[in-house]
Amino acid sequence: MELVGLIPSFGGLLATLIAFVVALSVIVAIHEYGHYIVGRWCGIHAEVFSLGFGPVLFSKVDKRGTRWQFALLPFGGYVKFLGDSDAASGKDGEAISSLSEEDRKRTMHGADLWRRAAAVAAGPVFNFILSIFVFAAIFMFMGTTGDKALIGNVKNLPGISGEFQAGDEILSIDGVEVEDLESFYSVARETTPAARIPYEVEREGRRITVDSIHPFPPVLDQLQPKSAAMDVDMKVGDLILAVDGEPVYALTQVQEAAQAGEGRPMVLEVWRDGATYEVALAPRQRDLPTADGFDTRWLIGFSGGAFFEPPKETLGVVEALMGGVQQTWFVVRSSLSGLYHMITGAISSCNIQGPIGIAQTSGDMASQGLQEFIWFIAVLSTAVGLLNLFPIPVLDGGHLVFHAYEAISGRPPSDKALQYMMAGGLALLLSLMVFAVSNDLFCT
Repeated sequence: MELVGLIPSFGGLLATLIAFVVALSVIVAIHEYGHYIVGRWCGIHAEVFSLGFGPVLFSKVDKRGTRWQFALLPFGGYVKFLGDSDAASGKDGEAISSLSEEDRKRTMHGADLWRRAAAVAAGPVFNFILSIFVFAAIFMFMGTTGDKALIGNVKNLPGISGEFQAGDEILSIDGVEVEDLESFYSVARETTPAARIPYEVEREGRRITVDSIHPFPPVLDQLQPKSAAMDVDMKVGDLILAVDGEPVYALTQVQEAAQAGEGRPMVLEVWRDGATYEVALAPRQRDLPTADGFDTRWLIGFSGGAFFEPPKETLGVVEALMGGVQQTWFVVRSSLSGLYHMITGAISSCNIQGPIGIAQTSGDMASQGLQEFIWFIAVLSTAVGLLNLFPIPVLDGGHLVFHAYEAISGRPPSDKALQYMMAGGLALLLSLMVFAVSNDLFCT
């Protein structure tokens, strides 16, 4: 199922905004619900739960006295607890002073320290939980590949005319033995590009030899957001036949040509659904995470793979959840590594995206299908949870620092000190936002 079938002309401004609002609303709703529900469990009363800011479009008060509302500007949300002066949980001293001793304990400023800290930390924690469950659900229902180099579905590409069948196991490529799926990928990457490659496969207990295309043809399996390929309307399933008039047979040939050109415009001959066309584009410089840090490369903006899809095996609940935890931790680790390398100047600060860039990425991912869009929501949820843990006043991490100070010193920071720090934190966030928006506008 693809969102492109639900919203006409996906990729336009309206559709991009819709995708962005949907992604952001899901993440914000989960984040704020974490604050709300843990606060409620801790005896802290929430006066308002709002999705969006500005004029209220719809609201309803529940039996606990909490007003649930949708506001006009759908770019965030907040929970206003009893005793808060604003959406950032500033202290309303006048309102708190008029409360009884019992009611003060129901405020974010009068409850026990551990209760306040739990309610604050719950927002980011719920973002991580959302990511883990989304990743786990994708792993569990979409499945994962097994160990053997088995053929499931053969991609619809020129040069393949029935020589492979579902269930075939690849035993060798161009005379090099293949032991399992992992070794298939290793051998495939090292196979010399050629129009035809000999394979040995096992089919129904028999060993047969067939000739076919390179194991890693230059076919687009997934498009990368804000890429040169996206800008010229290339599609998943496109096969690159030639670069600047020179035939190419393997994915590595396209990658090497893009890297060697260092941003020089390229003309690609592309096959799509039985027809060919030409497209001109200029690769863009990107910083890619590696095991040792980051690698800067010139990229067209797509990922490829084998000429076939291996059969999928469904995962159990425990395995899927473990996969979800590992994937969430990978996003956290990559984000922190990227931030460190930007601060040290090892990679470009253009890697920081603002709301415009995130909105464009939302639209690009949604245009590739529902699964890709949901995966993006999980990645963004992890990023939002991590950002909110940064020790900046106004953010949840800043409030947790205040609570840590109170736990050590035995008293909270003074109201005046809090006001100055909150103002400074807000100024810092606004500066970062201006910087990120400038990246959206001027970084390619």
